[in-house]
Amino acid sequence: MDSVKLYDTTLRDGLGTPGLSLSVSERLKVVEELDRLGVQFIEAGFPSSNPKEVELFGRLAELELQQATICAFGMTRRRGVPAEEDEALRTLIECFAPVVTLVGKSWGLHLEKVTRVSREENLAMIGDSVAFCRAAGKRVVYDAEHFFDGYRDDPGYALECVAAAAEAGAENVTLCDTNGSSLPSFVGEVTGAVHAALADSAEVGIHTHNDAECAVANSLVAVREGARLVQGTVNGYGERCGNANLASVLPSLQLKMGFEVVSQPQLASLSRAAHVLDEICNMTPDPTQAYVGWYAFTHKAGLHGAAVEIDSRTFEHIEPELVGNQGDSTPSELSGKGTIRSQARRLGIEMDDKAVEQAVEDLKRHEHEGYHYEAAPASFELLLRRAAGCYQPLLDDLLGYRVMTNNKKDGTVETEASIWVVEDDETHVYSAMGNGPVNALDKVLRRAIRDLHPDLFSTIDRIELVNFTVRILDETHGTDAIPRVLIESSDQKQKWTTIGVAENVIEASWRALRDSLAYPLQSRERISVE
Repeated sequence: MDSVKLYDTTLRDGLGTPGLSLSVSERLKVVEELDRLGVQFIEAGFPSSNPKEVELFGRLAELELQQATICAFGMTRRRGVPAEEDEALRTLIECFAPVVTLVGKSWGLHLEKVTRVSREENLAMIGDSVAFCRAAGKRVVYDAEHFFDGYRDDPGYALECVAAAAEAGAENVTLCDTNGSSLPSFVGEVTGAVHAALADSAEVGIHTHNDAECAVANSLVAVREGARLVQGTVNGYGERCGNANLASVLPSLQLKMGFEVVSQPQLASLSRAAHVLDEICNMTPDPTQAYVGWYAFTHKAGLHGAAVEIDSRTFEHIEPELVGNQGDSTPSELSGKGTIRSQARRLGIEMDDKAVEQAVEDLKRHEHEGYHYEAAPASFELLLRRAAGCYQPLLDDLLGYRVMTNNKKDGTVETEASIWVVEDDETHVYSAMGNGPVNALDKVLRRAIRDLHPDLFSTIDRIELVNFTVRILDETHGTDAIPRVLIESSDQKQKWTTIGVAENVIEASWRALRDSLAYPLQSRERISVE
């Protein structure tokens, strides 16, 4: 197979993402993660633009990488200054990085408005800078900034710019769609023309931005037309709309276009790597992100879930495991028997046809009432267990509960909750005070469990409510609207979410609360709260 190399620029272009800032230690973690993934080139920025960069390059020089090559980034020489006297270029050749990436102009608009140099001087700046770095023993990647805009304006001059870099010794000339303005048809046409013009003098690369939502597509079509190096960032970090997302480019190149990019084990680590990088960069993962998102292979429609059960190729474009992801189906009113069977199998719950039909009926009825099990997987598991007959009631017969709130003259508020439970033909009454209805109900329920089933109380005692959310399902009904309550709980090892829906907000809260205590007990003798 022909090979394509990846060039990640998270530590320069990626840091243009609003809100993204990394310490030196965090940048080193990014480098190590990219190296494990198999990325061939990692751009670390300019070696001395600020103290953080100076420290970074010092520590990178001591870092042992498995295969990645560190690139130092800089600009072509200043106008009117010989390359050997340009301080920025001297900094580049003096740093440890074996590869230097130089960016230069390709568009007449920038020559006139920004650098204010003649076209002849710009060509000299490109050639002199590349030659100087090559003479110092550096490998050179030349980034032709705004190349596609320049080519659109003056194809001949744009080609002269990349030819100047190639003739001076650049091993790769990367065409940059800096404004993200180009569409795939144009990128393909231009890349093919450059590849033909340069022949064997230099490899062609591609660097695209996502302003027109075409960065990945533009990268792929450029490779089809001869590019053999793709610049971008894992997860598409970058200013404005971001850079080409290498987490999408990589599997598309290797699995769909037949190029060799990384090893199969490295490709299978892609989802994990993408999520780790989001964690390091303090970015919220996009669940719908192609290939690596949590929802990338999740099916909600019942027809889709059933078909995937028979043959995953029906609604999955690749095997999720190839990129370290997994297929899933999510419960909803659209779910059918396939979704139920799939979820039950994943949870280790045995269900016969009758139980599956009951679960489908319960699910559709509850979702119609306002339940949203996709947001409360713990409650959904309990629904399956009830249908399957493996939901063992902890309290044999809960006759009812009562909540009373007393607003005193001094402004303090007291809430008392009571429950009546029948165990072994005997009625038990329990009461507890709380700082509100939910807290009072939680306390009285725990009190009953501790009294009637002390062997389970140690498990219950570790459970804490960590979030409580109320949503009104139809705001047009005002105070008469039906509330949906979501409770997030934790036992300090894991978190889970449960749901309750009812016309009364206390009853909705009770249902969610009951499930929150029931869920962690299922794995212990499948005992739960009724």
